[in-house]
Order: sequence, then structure tokens, then C-alpha cells
Amino acid sequence: MQLLDGIKVSNAILEDIKNEVDSRIKNHKKRPHLAAILVGDNPASQTYVGAKVKTCEYVGFQSTLSKLADDASEAELLALIEKYNNDADIDGILVQLPLPRHISEDKVINTISPLKDVDGFHPVSIGKMVLGQDTFIPATPNGIMMMLAHYNIDTSGMHCVVIGRSNIVGTPMSLLMSRNTNPGNCTVTMCHSKTKNLKEMCLQADIIVAAIGRPNYVTADMVKPGAIIIDVGINRIEDASKKSGFRLVGDVDFEAVKEKSSYITPVPGGVGKMTICALMKNTLLACN
Repeated sequence: MQLLDGIKVSNAILEDIKNEVDSRIKNHKKRPHLAAILVGDNPASQTYVGAKVKTCEYVGFQSTLSKLADDASEAELLALIEKYNNDADIDGILVQLPLPRHISEDKVINTISPLKDVDGFHPVSIGKMVLGQDTFIPATPNGIMMMLAHYNIDTSGMHCVVIGRSNIVGTPMSLLMSRNTNPGNCTVTMCHSKTKNLKEMCLQADIIVAAIGRPNYVTADMVKPGAIIIDVGINRIEDASKKSGFRLVGDVDFEAVKEKSSYITPVPGGVGKMTICALMKNTLLACN
């Protein structure tokens, strides 16, 4: 078993981004600028946004963080997005999800300019991705592809089972893995919580991408020997031994599954790190 180390891979890629930004500045080119918007005081969202802002600082990006109250109106948020759309100095716009229930995520995503959609969620971005055109790829699937490429894993001809059908991870992941690329060129099966024969499908898989949002959902009896396991899940479970009262686990029973896998991502320290890395790549792309 080899660990797919998101920390190691992301550090290497971020160092390349940092060097490119340094070169840009030396050549009197624009410094990339990411605007992040956080609505409410969700602790997990605060942590994620904080990590993104900190990474911007590391690679040399300029960042702007706007915090809105939990009861901020939808109109207030949309107006702020439009302000950033029209600000020529801002290259990328990130609205941290999830949003409070009274705000439509679809409206928010649709309001962000496709030219600044560094999360890759806008319908224009998704449409171009489906057609194989140059665009912003959603950060988590993009980060996974970058990780597979870093480890020189030849996925051609493999059967990839994606568990989860979200627009953020599962659906774009299935498209990327089926492309005529490497990583890619897989036969892809998309499964979800309503799949009746999920265990049987997983046992056929050379690659399992678990993105269903349920702790330790993929167990050892669902994995064939030598499978590649990509765990997208980040779940909090109670743990009295921790100062915080909880610990993070993925959608995969890591300790049991690692013995059967050829490659596996840990949680934390796996896909999450690659997601932020891919967001930085998209922001740099938006600036070019």
C-alpha cells in the first residue's frame, strides 16, 4: 500500500505556483487576486476559508475576505458578487458553501462571472468541461486528477466507481475520469445512496472515489485487492479523547481498507489539501 500524500503533493505544486508568481512580479505583471466571501459563522466554513486565505498569502496572491452575517440577505450577497465581477483587479471569486437556507446557491453560482469562477461551478464552466474545452475545473476533482498525475498512475482501461453524484465532486469526477486523457480513459460507473448493488459494483472497481458524505461508509468487504482508493469525505465524529471532542474521518474505513489497497488517500491530509491547491491553480489561470 502506498499513501497518496496530499500534503506532499500540494506543497510541491504550491511551490511551483509561488515561483511563477515571483516571476510575474519581477516581470511587472499583475499579482493574482482572489476574493473570498463567507456568510455566517459555520466553524468548518471558517476553517476552510481561513486555509484558502493563508495559502494565497503563501504563494504570493493578494486576497480579500468579506464576511457577511448569517442573516445577510440574498440581495446583499448578490450585490457584493456583482461588485467583484466589475472590479478589474479581482481575478477570482469564491463564495464558501454551504450557504444559509434563505439564500439560493444556484442564484449565487449563476451570478459569479464565468471569467472569475475559480470554483468551477458556473453552468458555463460545467458545460465547457463536458465538451472538453478549456475552462475552470471544479477544485476537488481537479485536485484528484493532479494527484493521480503526480504519482504517475496510469488509469487507462481501469474501471472507476464514483460513489456520490454531487455537482461539486461526483458528477465532474465521473466526466474527468472517462475523458481521453491520462489520468482518465476509464470505464466509469456512478453510484449513490440509492444504488441497490453498491457492494458488487465496488468489488469490480480498480478505482473507488468515495464522495458520499458518510463516515467510514466504504468498508474492506467492498474493496478488491489492489484497488486505488480516493477518499473525498471529511466527517466529524465524536471522540472524547480529543480536546475538540471530535476527530475527522473520511467516507472510507481507512484502517481496514488500507491493507487491501494499492494506493489510498488519508483523511485528513489527502484530497482536502489538493482541493485548495487546485483552487490556487484556477486563480492563477484566471489572472493570465
